[in-house]
Amino acid sequence: MNSLTDTTEAQPHYAAGFKDIEAAAQRLRGVALRTPLLESPLLNQELGYRLMVKAEPLQRTGSFKFRGAYNTISQFNEAARKAGVVAFSSGNHAQGVAAASSMLGVPATIIMPSDAPAIKIANTRAWGAKVVLYDRYKENREEIGARIAADSGAVLVKPYDNPGVIAGQGTVGLEIVEQCRKTGIVPDAVVIPCGGGGLSSGVTLALSQLSPDTEIWTAEPEGWDDTARSLAAGERKSVDGSVKTICDSLLPPAPGELTFPILRDLASGGLVVGDTAVKRAMATAFLHFKLVVEPGGAAALAAVLDGRINCREKIVVCICSGGNVDPAQYAAILGEQSA
Repeated sequence: MNSLTDTTEAQPHYAAGFKDIEAAAQRLRGVALRTPLLESPLLNQELGYRLMVKAEPLQRTGSFKFRGAYNTISQFNEAARKAGVVAFSSGNHAQGVAAASSMLGVPATIIMPSDAPAIKIANTRAWGAKVVLYDRYKENREEIGARIAADSGAVLVKPYDNPGVIAGQGTVGLEIVEQCRKTGIVPDAVVIPCGGGGLSSGVTLALSQLSPDTEIWTAEPEGWDDTARSLAAGERKSVDGSVKTICDSLLPPAPGELTFPILRDLASGGLVVGDTAVKRAMATAFLHFKLVVEPGGAAALAAVLDGRINCREKIVVCICSGGNVDPAQYAAILGEQSA
Protein backbone atom coordinates (compact mmCIF):
# COMPACT_ATOMS: atom_id res chain seq x y z
CA MET A 1 0.00 0.00 0.00
CA ASN A 2 1.33 3.39 -0.94
CA SER A 3 1.55 6.32 1.43
CA LEU A 4 0.05 9.69 0.64
CA THR A 5 2.44 12.55 1.23
CA ASP A 6 0.80 15.61 -0.26
CA THR A 7 -2.63 14.62 -1.54
CA THR A 8 -3.12 17.92 -3.34
CA GLU A 9 -0.18 17.25 -5.67
CA ALA A 10 0.58 13.53 -5.40
CA GLN A 11 -2.95 12.26 -6.01
CA PRO A 12 -4.77 14.91 -8.10
CA HIS A 13 -7.11 12.32 -9.63
CA TYR A 14 -8.84 11.58 -6.33
CA ALA A 15 -12.13 13.35 -5.62
CA ALA A 16 -11.01 14.12 -2.05
CA GLY A 17 -7.71 14.17 -0.21
CA PHE A 18 -6.33 14.12 3.30
CA LYS A 19 -6.55 17.90 3.65
CA ASP A 20 -10.27 17.68 2.85
CA ILE A 21 -10.68 15.14 5.65
CA GLU A 22 -8.88 17.43 8.09
CA ALA A 23 -11.18 20.30 7.05
CA ALA A 24 -14.21 18.07 7.50
CA ALA A 25 -13.04 17.19 11.02
CA GLN A 26 -13.05 20.89 11.89
CA ARG A 27 -16.60 21.35 10.53
CA LEU A 28 -17.81 18.32 12.46
CA ARG A 29 -16.13 19.27 15.72
CA GLY A 30 -18.81 19.59 18.40
CA VAL A 31 -21.49 18.41 15.95
CA ALA A 32 -20.70 14.78 15.15
CA LEU A 33 -19.97 12.49 18.07
CA ARG A 34 -16.49 11.11 18.58
CA THR A 35 -17.53 7.48 18.79
CA PRO A 36 -15.62 5.11 21.08
CA LEU A 37 -13.19 2.36 20.13
CA LEU A 38 -14.43 -0.62 22.11
CA GLU A 39 -12.55 -3.71 23.28
CA SER A 40 -13.38 -6.88 25.18
CA PRO A 41 -10.48 -8.59 27.01
CA LEU A 42 -12.48 -11.81 27.33
CA LEU A 43 -13.21 -11.91 23.61
CA ASN A 44 -9.57 -11.13 22.82
CA GLN A 45 -8.50 -14.06 24.97
CA GLU A 46 -10.94 -16.32 23.16
CA LEU A 47 -9.87 -15.14 19.70
CA GLY A 48 -6.10 -15.06 20.16
CA TYR A 49 -5.74 -11.53 18.86
CA ARG A 50 -6.66 -7.98 19.85
CA LEU A 51 -9.97 -6.89 18.33
CA MET A 52 -11.20 -3.31 18.56
CA VAL A 53 -14.57 -2.05 17.34
CA LYS A 54 -15.26 1.51 16.16
CA ALA A 55 -18.82 2.05 17.36
CA GLU A 56 -20.53 4.17 14.70
CA PRO A 57 -24.03 2.94 15.73
CA LEU A 58 -23.57 5.48 18.55
CA GLN A 59 -23.17 8.32 16.03
CA ARG A 60 -25.98 10.85 15.46
CA THR A 61 -28.79 9.14 13.47
CA GLY A 62 -27.26 5.76 14.29
CA SER A 63 -24.60 5.58 11.60
CA PHE A 64 -21.47 7.18 10.13
CA LYS A 65 -23.55 8.72 7.34
CA PHE A 66 -24.23 11.85 9.36
CA ARG A 67 -20.57 12.84 9.04
CA GLY A 68 -20.53 13.05 5.25
CA ALA A 69 -23.97 14.59 5.00
CA TYR A 70 -23.24 17.39 7.45
CA ASN A 71 -19.82 18.10 5.96
CA THR A 72 -21.37 18.46 2.52
CA ILE A 73 -24.50 20.46 3.34
CA SER A 74 -22.69 22.82 5.72
CA GLN A 75 -20.69 24.05 2.72
CA PHE A 76 -23.78 25.07 0.71
CA ASN A 77 -24.01 28.73 -0.22
CA GLU A 78 -27.13 30.71 0.64
CA ALA A 79 -28.85 30.01 -2.69
CA ALA A 80 -28.30 26.27 -2.34
CA ARG A 81 -29.59 26.28 1.23
CA LYS A 82 -32.81 27.94 0.11
CA ALA A 83 -33.25 25.55 -2.81
CA GLY A 84 -32.84 22.57 -0.52
CA VAL A 85 -31.29 19.13 -0.85
CA VAL A 86 -32.44 15.89 -2.44
CA ALA A 87 -30.86 12.49 -1.74
CA PHE A 88 -31.53 8.82 -2.39
CA SER A 89 -30.81 6.11 0.15
CA SER A 90 -32.00 2.84 1.63
CA GLY A 91 -31.95 4.50 5.01
CA ASN A 92 -28.74 5.60 6.70
CA HIS A 93 -27.71 8.30 4.21
CA ALA A 94 -31.36 9.36 4.24
CA GLN A 95 -31.30 9.90 7.98
CA GLY A 96 -27.91 11.59 7.87
CA VAL A 97 -29.04 14.07 5.21
CA ALA A 98 -32.37 14.65 6.96
CA ALA A 99 -30.68 15.36 10.30
CA ALA A 100 -27.96 17.57 8.84
CA SER A 101 -30.53 19.49 6.80
CA SER A 102 -32.73 20.00 9.84
CA MET A 103 -29.81 21.29 11.91
CA LEU A 104 -28.74 23.66 9.13
CA GLY A 105 -32.25 24.86 8.22
CA VAL A 106 -32.22 23.32 4.73
CA PRO A 107 -35.36 21.66 3.27
CA ALA A 108 -34.77 18.01 2.33
CA THR A 109 -36.43 15.47 0.04
CA ILE A 110 -35.28 11.87 0.43
CA ILE A 111 -35.95 9.08 -2.07
CA MET A 112 -36.15 5.71 -0.31
CA PRO A 113 -37.02 2.17 -1.45
CA SER A 114 -40.47 1.12 -0.31
CA ASP A 115 -38.98 -2.02 1.27
CA ALA A 116 -36.43 -0.13 3.37
CA PRO A 117 -36.56 -0.97 7.10
CA ALA A 118 -39.54 0.80 8.63
CA ILE A 119 -37.38 2.33 11.37
CA LYS A 120 -35.21 4.07 8.76
CA ILE A 121 -38.20 5.53 6.92
CA ALA A 122 -39.82 6.66 10.18
CA ASN A 123 -36.63 8.28 11.49
CA THR A 124 -36.05 10.12 8.21
CA ARG A 125 -39.54 11.61 8.39
CA ALA A 126 -39.04 12.43 12.07
CA TRP A 127 -36.15 14.73 11.11
CA GLY A 128 -38.60 16.73 8.98
CA ALA A 129 -37.62 15.46 5.54
CA LYS A 130 -40.12 14.72 2.78
CA VAL A 131 -39.86 11.03 1.89
CA VAL A 132 -40.56 9.79 -1.64
CA LEU A 133 -40.87 6.01 -1.85
CA TYR A 134 -39.97 3.98 -4.96
CA ASP A 135 -39.79 0.35 -6.11
CA ARG A 136 -36.08 -0.57 -6.15
CA TYR A 137 -36.75 -3.44 -8.59
CA LYS A 138 -38.74 -1.44 -11.16
CA GLU A 139 -37.62 2.18 -10.77
CA ASN A 140 -34.27 3.98 -10.90
CA ARG A 141 -33.53 6.12 -7.87
CA GLU A 142 -30.92 8.20 -9.67
CA GLU A 143 -33.42 9.13 -12.37
CA ILE A 144 -36.00 10.07 -9.75
CA GLY A 145 -33.42 12.15 -7.87
CA ALA A 146 -32.25 13.91 -11.01
CA ARG A 147 -35.84 14.72 -11.97
CA ILE A 148 -36.68 16.16 -8.54
CA ALA A 149 -33.46 18.20 -8.54
CA ALA A 150 -34.21 19.56 -12.03
CA ASP A 151 -37.80 20.46 -11.14
CA SER A 152 -37.07 22.05 -7.76
CA GLY A 153 -33.54 23.35 -8.13
CA ALA A 154 -32.51 21.33 -5.07
CA VAL A 155 -28.92 20.10 -4.77
CA LEU A 156 -28.49 16.34 -5.23
CA VAL A 157 -26.21 14.83 -2.57
CA LYS A 158 -25.26 11.30 -3.57
CA PRO A 159 -24.63 8.74 -0.81
CA TYR A 160 -20.99 8.06 -1.70
CA ASP A 161 -19.93 9.62 -5.03
CA ASN A 162 -19.52 13.09 -3.57
CA PRO A 163 -16.20 14.66 -2.45
CA GLY A 164 -17.73 16.21 0.67
CA VAL A 165 -19.27 12.89 1.66
CA ILE A 166 -15.99 11.00 1.17
CA ALA A 167 -14.11 13.57 3.25
CA GLY A 168 -16.71 13.52 6.01
CA GLN A 169 -16.65 9.74 6.26
CA GLY A 170 -12.85 9.88 6.34
CA THR A 171 -13.03 11.47 9.79
CA VAL A 172 -13.80 7.98 11.12
CA GLY A 173 -10.27 7.03 10.04
CA LEU A 174 -8.77 10.08 11.73
CA GLU A 175 -10.43 9.14 15.00
CA ILE A 176 -9.30 5.51 14.79
CA VAL A 177 -5.66 6.54 14.41
CA GLU A 178 -5.87 9.14 17.18
CA GLN A 179 -7.56 6.69 19.55
CA CYS A 180 -5.03 3.96 18.83
CA ARG A 181 -2.12 6.35 19.35
CA LYS A 182 -3.47 7.31 22.77
CA THR A 183 -3.18 3.68 23.82
CA GLY A 184 0.22 3.32 22.18
CA ILE A 185 -0.77 0.92 19.42
CA VAL A 186 -0.77 0.78 15.64
CA PRO A 187 -3.46 -1.44 14.06
CA ASP A 188 -2.22 -4.18 11.77
CA ALA A 189 -5.49 -4.08 9.85
CA VAL A 190 -8.69 -2.07 9.62
CA VAL A 191 -11.78 -3.73 8.12
CA ILE A 192 -14.66 -1.61 6.81
CA PRO A 193 -18.22 -2.42 5.67
CA CYS A 194 -18.53 -1.41 2.03
CA GLY A 195 -21.50 -0.45 -0.11
CA GLY A 196 -20.64 2.23 -2.63
CA GLY A 197 -17.34 2.93 -0.90
CA GLY A 198 -17.82 6.34 0.72
CA LEU A 199 -16.77 5.18 4.18
CA SER A 200 -14.07 2.80 3.00
CA SER A 201 -12.49 5.26 0.58
CA GLY A 202 -12.52 8.10 3.12
CA VAL A 203 -11.05 5.94 5.87
CA THR A 204 -8.48 4.58 3.41
CA LEU A 205 -7.32 8.11 2.56
CA ALA A 206 -6.91 8.94 6.24
CA LEU A 207 -5.08 5.72 7.14
CA SER A 208 -2.80 5.89 4.13
CA GLN A 209 -1.60 9.25 5.35
CA LEU A 210 -1.41 8.55 9.08
CA SER A 211 -0.82 4.80 9.36
CA PRO A 212 0.63 3.61 6.03
CA ASP A 213 1.65 0.17 7.31
CA THR A 214 -1.92 -0.71 8.29
CA GLU A 215 -3.74 -3.08 5.94
CA ILE A 216 -7.17 -1.89 4.79
CA TRP A 217 -9.89 -4.37 3.83
CA THR A 218 -13.45 -3.86 2.65
CA ALA A 219 -16.23 -6.26 3.65
CA GLU A 220 -19.37 -7.01 1.62
CA PRO A 221 -22.23 -9.54 1.65
CA GLU A 222 -22.19 -12.56 -0.66
CA GLY A 223 -23.68 -11.77 -4.06
CA TRP A 224 -23.05 -8.05 -3.58
CA ASP A 225 -19.26 -8.27 -3.66
CA ASP A 226 -18.82 -5.75 -6.47
CA THR A 227 -15.94 -4.00 -4.70
CA ALA A 228 -14.07 -7.25 -3.98
CA ARG A 229 -14.48 -8.30 -7.60
CA SER A 230 -13.44 -4.87 -8.83
CA LEU A 231 -10.35 -4.79 -6.63
CA ALA A 232 -9.33 -8.22 -7.90
CA ALA A 233 -9.85 -7.12 -11.51
CA GLY A 234 -8.35 -3.64 -11.15
CA GLU A 235 -11.45 -2.06 -12.70
CA ARG A 236 -15.06 -1.43 -11.72
CA LYS A 237 -17.25 -4.53 -11.94
CA SER A 238 -20.97 -4.94 -11.33
CA VAL A 239 -23.12 -7.63 -9.75
CA ASP A 240 -26.54 -8.64 -11.07
CA GLY A 241 -28.32 -7.88 -7.80
CA SER A 242 -30.27 -11.12 -7.74
CA VAL A 243 -28.92 -12.52 -4.46
CA LYS A 244 -30.98 -11.88 -1.33
CA THR A 245 -29.19 -10.65 1.80
CA ILE A 246 -30.13 -9.13 5.13
CA CYS A 247 -27.44 -6.46 4.63
CA ASP A 248 -29.83 -3.86 3.19
CA SER A 249 -27.36 -0.98 3.62
CA LEU A 250 -24.68 -2.57 1.39
CA LEU A 251 -26.52 -3.07 -1.90
CA PRO A 252 -25.07 -0.80 -4.61
CA PRO A 253 -24.45 -3.03 -7.67
CA ALA A 254 -21.09 -1.40 -8.47
CA PRO A 255 -18.41 0.63 -6.66
CA GLY A 256 -18.62 4.41 -6.93
CA GLU A 257 -16.86 6.18 -9.76
CA LEU A 258 -15.14 8.52 -7.30
CA THR A 259 -14.56 6.03 -4.51
CA PHE A 260 -13.14 3.08 -6.44
CA PRO A 261 -9.86 4.67 -7.63
CA ILE A 262 -8.93 5.34 -4.01
CA LEU A 263 -9.62 1.76 -2.98
CA ARG A 264 -7.95 0.33 -6.08
CA ASP A 265 -4.72 2.21 -5.36
CA LEU A 266 -4.58 2.07 -1.58
CA ALA A 267 -6.67 -0.80 -0.13
CA SER A 268 -5.34 -4.30 0.51
CA GLY A 269 -8.35 -6.15 -0.87
CA GLY A 270 -12.01 -7.09 -0.44
CA LEU A 271 -13.61 -9.67 1.87
CA VAL A 272 -16.98 -11.36 1.40
CA VAL A 273 -19.29 -12.78 4.08
CA GLY A 274 -22.60 -14.62 4.23
CA ASP A 275 -25.69 -13.75 6.23
CA THR A 276 -25.00 -16.50 8.77
CA ALA A 277 -21.65 -14.93 9.70
CA VAL A 278 -23.29 -11.50 9.83
CA LYS A 279 -25.90 -12.73 12.30
CA ARG A 280 -23.18 -14.24 14.51
CA ALA A 281 -21.31 -10.94 14.43
CA MET A 282 -24.43 -9.02 15.48
CA ALA A 283 -24.82 -11.34 18.45
CA THR A 284 -21.12 -10.99 19.33
CA ALA A 285 -21.40 -7.20 19.23
CA PHE A 286 -24.35 -7.36 21.60
CA LEU A 287 -22.81 -9.86 24.01
CA HIS A 288 -19.27 -8.50 24.22
CA PHE A 289 -19.61 -4.79 23.41
CA LYS A 290 -23.26 -4.13 24.37
CA LEU A 291 -23.60 -2.62 20.91
CA VAL A 292 -26.66 -2.82 18.63
CA VAL A 293 -25.43 -3.29 15.05
CA GLU A 294 -27.56 -3.61 11.93
CA PRO A 295 -26.71 -6.40 9.44
CA GLY A 296 -24.77 -4.28 6.95
CA GLY A 297 -23.00 -2.51 9.78
CA ALA A 298 -21.73 -5.85 11.08
CA ALA A 299 -20.14 -7.02 7.80
CA ALA A 300 -16.58 -6.09 8.77
CA LEU A 301 -16.86 -7.70 12.19
CA ALA A 302 -18.36 -10.78 10.52
CA ALA A 303 -15.46 -11.03 8.07
CA VAL A 304 -12.90 -10.94 10.87
CA LEU A 305 -14.72 -13.33 13.20
CA ASP A 306 -15.27 -15.70 10.27
CA GLY A 307 -11.53 -15.88 9.62
CA ARG A 308 -11.51 -14.17 6.23
CA ILE A 309 -8.08 -12.69 7.05
CA ASN A 310 -5.32 -13.97 9.32
CA CYS A 311 -5.58 -12.05 12.58
CA ARG A 312 -3.54 -14.29 14.88
CA GLU A 313 -1.56 -12.23 17.42
CA LYS A 314 -2.43 -9.03 15.54
CA ILE A 315 -4.29 -5.82 16.37
CA VAL A 316 -7.40 -5.51 14.20
CA VAL A 317 -9.95 -2.70 14.10
CA CYS A 318 -13.43 -3.38 12.73
CA ILE A 319 -15.76 -0.51 11.94
CA CYS A 320 -19.34 -1.26 12.92
CA SER A 321 -20.94 1.32 10.67
CA GLY A 322 -24.58 1.51 11.75
CA GLY A 323 -27.21 0.33 14.20
CA ASN A 324 -30.53 1.09 12.50
CA VAL A 325 -32.13 -2.34 12.56
CA ASP A 326 -35.83 -3.04 12.99
CA PRO A 327 -36.42 -4.25 16.57
CA ALA A 328 -38.34 -7.37 15.46
CA GLN A 329 -35.58 -8.43 13.06
CA TYR A 330 -32.91 -7.77 15.68
CA ALA A 331 -34.74 -9.75 18.37
CA ALA A 332 -35.23 -12.65 15.95
CA ILE A 333 -31.55 -12.72 15.03
CA LEU A 334 -30.41 -12.64 18.65
CA GLY A 335 -32.92 -15.33 19.54
CA GLU A 336 -31.73 -17.50 16.67
CA GLN A 337 -28.09 -17.14 17.73
CA SER A 338 -28.79 -17.99 21.36
CA ALA A 339 -30.94 -21.04 20.57
